Formats: sequence, C-alpha cells, structure tokens
Amino acid sequence: MNSTIWMNPADLRREIREGRFRGPTAGHSPGYTQGNLAILPREFAEEFLRFCRLNPKACPVIGVSEPGDWRVPELGEVDLRTDAPAYCVFRDGELAGEVLDLRELWTTGMVGFVIGCSMSFEEALLEAGLPIRHIEQATTVPMYDTSIANVPSGRFGGTMVVSMRPMTPQQAIRAIQITSRFPGVHGAPVHFGDPAAIGIRDIEQPDYGERSEIRPGEVPVFWACGVTPQRAIRTARPKLAITHKPGQMLVSDVRNSHLAVF
Repeated sequence: MNSTIWMNPADLRREIREGRFRGPTAGHSPGYTQGNLAILPREFAEEFLRFCRLNPKACPVIGVSEPGDWRVPELGEVDLRTDAPAYCVFRDGELAGEVLDLRELWTTGMVGFVIGCSMSFEEALLEAGLPIRHIEQATTVPMYDTSIANVPSGRFGGTMVVSMRPMTPQQAIRAIQITSRFPGVHGAPVHFGDPAAIGIRDIEQPDYGERSEIRPGEVPVFWACGVTPQRAIRTARPKLAITHKPGQMLVSDVRNSHLAVF
C-alpha cells in the first residue's frame, strides 16, 4: 500500500487508522500540509510553547490541542492518537520504544502540538523542477543532529535537527527563494555546503531517516527540522512524551498554498 500516492488526506488518514498504511508520508497527499507531533503533559505545555516561539525555524507551530483532546480543528478531521503511521514514546527524556497508535497511552492531561514540516514545501520545489532525492529513492528524508544551539525555554533546550536534500548550487539558490515563502513549514535553508560547519561528522550516516545519494556537482542543503523537539524533550525529561516517528507525519486538511506568505 505504501507505493500508492494517496491524493486525499482523509483517505490516507483512514488507511493509517485501519493499519493498511505504514511508512514515510513524503510524496503522499500532495498539496496538503504535513506536520510533526509533540505530545506533552499539560504542566510542560506552556514552557514548550515558549520554546517553539523562541525557535520558529525549527518549531513553527501550526496547531495545538486543548488538554486531553486529541482533535486539532484548525487542521481538519485529524486524530492525534491514530493518524500518524508510527509514534516514538519517551519516558524521562529517553526513547522507550515505538507504537502504532496512542489509544492506550492517551490521558486527559496531554496537550498535542503540530509543528510545520518541510515535506509541505516539497510540492513547490518539484513544480520548479528541483530534485527531491528521497522521493526519487522512495526513502525517508535524511535528518541530522547539529551543533546549532536552540534558544532555551525553561527545561527545554538542546540543539537543532536538520533535514537534507542534495542539489547543485544553482538549484540551492532557487530552493532558497521558493522555501522563503513558507516560514510556517521551516522556510529557507539554515545551511548548505560543508556539513562539518554545523557539527555533522558523516553525511553518509543520518541520525534519523535514510541516506540520500549526493551526486557529482551537488551539495547538501539543510533545512531546520521538526524532529528538533525530540532533542528538546531529552533535556526537559518529562515523565512521558510522545512524538511522530521521523518521516512518518500527520497529514492535515490544510492546503500548502494557504501557508505561503507571498
């Protein structure tokens, strides 16, 4: 089923809820906004929201649930408990495992944050004729921990995570122009060129996702990534926190075009 490019986000979410779709969501439901998830205890919510506001490149919030509510009405008929293909469970700041839904873990004290995802601007890059290598390869976008420090907020801190797409320098310049229109889904790249300049030791070994081939004449182009909250959760160490599995996003009913600022 994962080879099917689901056009309708409601159809894709239904396939996920019923266990028929698992895996990366890149390239699926083109035209619709995808989101990263961070689900935290209510007592951490205000602090985390401040963290997001202080780090808008990595953590642009596009939706927040009410405490205990798994719905986010501004994003459509989504269910935070079931509508991502897989979830990461953190206990006391450490990754404890992965689950396919949150029905048994959800409590009345949880607050869900949906954070803009760079997969949402890929449609505009493709329309401009720019390459998206992980879509070509049918793999998960490569993501890397960096040395770029987040602005701390209370217990939340850590460093930025970035996603990478290889391009020629000319293509990278065009990608900067295009993605600058979409600050709600990370906006323009934070770096392109030498990975070591942002603390990445081995571009061939992503910390999350899968390797993308970098061809002769291409350079790695790095965007801030919504996996950054997973690093911040490790510093805050809530008793229980939940995120999406990297690359396996929540697909909303919001059109990507509605997020463009010009």
